[in-house]
Amino acid sequence: MRNMPRSADPAVRTALVEAAAEMLAGRATVTARSLAHATGSSTTALYTHFGGMPGLWRAVRQEGFTRLGRRLASVSRTEDPVRDLAALGAVYVLSAQTDPHLYRAMFDAAGDLEDPAAADALFGGLVDCAERARQAGRFDETVDPLAVATRFWAAGHGLAMLVLTAVLPVDAIATHGPELAVGVFTAAGDEPGRCRASTRAGWASSGVAEAVPGG
Repeated sequence: MRNMPRSADPAVRTALVEAAAEMLAGRATVTARSLAHATGSSTTALYTHFGGMPGLWRAVRQEGFTRLGRRLASVSRTEDPVRDLAALGAVYVLSAQTDPHLYRAMFDAAGDLEDPAAADALFGGLVDCAERARQAGRFDETVDPLAVATRFWAAGHGLAMLVLTAVLPVDAIATHGPELAVGVFTAAGDEPGRCRASTRAGWASSGVAEAVPGG
């Protein structure tokens, strides 16, 4: 017989979050009973860990940003800000591939976030890196780092979603991801040859399949 846990169990909490994200992506009905069936927990586990369905949806969205944040934080800072920006973008799409259901849930505005500031800070890291590239003379001094970061994020997010929804094959990430980065960075003023070298280095450091054809 399944019993209500006496206290929150991190493993059960994670299982509930991942199951809910997967069910949401599959357009399945998410209830306490369906979650219990999917995770082997009790129907009361939802309330023990989240207080109810709204708390669960907040946790699902936040978990996606939390995992993305850990991965972005692993990107080392070098003296080449364009390489670093490319690496952040590559890790972003890798994170989407690694946790596809959570990634899709991250952008479902039907649920609130537990910590919106933490999510915003991840985008702020892209802006800061673009500002470093501007200060280093790689991007034009008149370029707005916020605009560069927005275009770069939009390109990466669009590519990730096209792959996750099977509109494009998985290898499209390696084929098109670096080229999108080069396009954004050269439009911001970076020299094409140097930009490709930096992008290649950043992409290679990320763990995503090597790309940047030509060179």
